[in-house]
Amino acid sequence: MRAIGISRYGDASVLEDWDVAVPIAGPGEAVVEVHYADINFMDIHTRQGKYANSSTYPVRLPVTLGMEGAGVVRSVGPGVIDVVDGDRVAWCLSWGSYAQYALVPVSRLATLPDALDLRLAAATLFQGCTAHYLVNDVAMLQPGVTCLVHAASGSIGSLLVQMSHQRGARVLATASSPSKADAARASGADEIFSYGDGRFADDVLGATQGRGVDVTFDALGETTLRDSFRATRTRGVVINYGSVAGSVRDLDPVELGEAGSLWLTRPRLADYISDRDTVQRRADDVFEALLVKELRVTLAGEYGFDSVRDAHAHLEGRHQIGKAVLRVI
Repeated sequence: MRAIGISRYGDASVLEDWDVAVPIAGPGEAVVEVHYADINFMDIHTRQGKYANSSTYPVRLPVTLGMEGAGVVRSVGPGVIDVVDGDRVAWCLSWGSYAQYALVPVSRLATLPDALDLRLAAATLFQGCTAHYLVNDVAMLQPGVTCLVHAASGSIGSLLVQMSHQRGARVLATASSPSKADAARASGADEIFSYGDGRFADDVLGATQGRGVDVTFDALGETTLRDSFRATRTRGVVINYGSVAGSVRDLDPVELGEAGSLWLTRPRLADYISDRDTVQRRADDVFEALLVKELRVTLAGEYGFDSVRDAHAHLEGRHQIGKAVLRVI
């Protein structure tokens, strides 16, 4: 079968086109015929080597890329009863979806409603479950809470805006351009500010009468995190769930006290989808919201095997509006 992977870390030029054997399912596993694979920042970070030493996401070379996809189960391993041949499924945090067939732990699989398009499922599960646990489990948003969402036009940011708004929160947002501000506004953001070299914190304080927001969702890291502290109220929560703009490597915990006894957390999705029941529960909530139009996801591009390098080069270093998928079938 055809697969796209890497045997060394680097830029998009290190992507390799492989001819490999179709996997065989072992205990607790399923072989899925891949129809679509998502192309997202975790794929870029995998290729760059950011998970080379991770214990949460133990991705080691050589590896077939693609940590999210959707397709049809074609075989299952001994003792597997949760899914059967012919089930339509989606998964994330299991690498290998840039291929015609993927070997996926059953604990990572979510079965899909019949009405849900496989392309939309492949483009939504990871970002949808991420926004779901951040809003419901980490921030625990309630009506009357005010939150700040950075990169609000991005794939996860736009879902955070929508879900936070649906929970009754007042949503402030940042965006890097007028077009991205328009996208954040369309998602339901109440007010949008420019990053402005950290000046967003002054704008947020002005919009909250000097109090600051209750919760900040920060996926950027180095360029925004300390100003996110300034934008967050005393004893508020700063959720750093990504480092797209670089990691903060010199943070002294004393800074959190000086900023108002803040709570800072760096969660990862793997710890919030630790069993199949939780995966299915989060997926059901996200997919139902998509089907009834309570959530909107923009699909910005569709690529084939021969244009994966172009997709990676286009995505790298950008916080694009919309999602890109790899069409396998």
